[in-house]
Amino acid sequence: MPTARLQVVPTGRERTFGDEEIIVSKTDPQGRITYVNDVFLRVSKYPEEDLIGAPHSLIRHPETPRAIFTLLWERIQAGREVFAYINNLCADGDHYWVFAHVTPSFDDTGRIVGYHSNRRAPDRGKVNAVRTLYLRLVAAERRYADRRDGLVASTALLEAELAAAGLAYDHWIWTI
Repeated sequence: MPTARLQVVPTGRERTFGDEEIIVSKTDPQGRITYVNDVFLRVSKYPEEDLIGAPHSLIRHPETPRAIFTLLWERIQAGREVFAYINNLCADGDHYWVFAHVTPSFDDTGRIVGYHSNRRAPDRGKVNAVRTLYLRLVAAERRYADRRDGLVASTALLEAELAAAGLAYDHWIWTI
């Protein structure tokens, strides 16, 4: 049975992995993990049996805004790829940043049958820039008792930031 997400408390310690390594996972259309590679297991500190069948959100760090995950899910459910900087939570409470490339997987009829994510070690300067924005987005989410209201506020702030920069998300992610 997968480890309960609520049991993991962030330690503030960051874990890294090699620039040549790729963390890979696959999920079903509902986001339940169906495959993880050895790098994922080593970095996340989760045993495979706790991951397979668990929601991918099991590794969601509370400092990664829900607005980013909403954007990610909207894109992949629409059949599009997405790139994102994500802070993941390890089984022991440590965390690790990734630059994720998430794509839908299709069957022969064009129906989405799951999702595939490759994650690389991110550029540290870009992580610092993203972290600043993400902390503001998370703060906007936490100002509301109702999670939906927080998500609306965070999404609006993200859209305002992109508009102020004169960039669409896809362009912004490459020009951070």
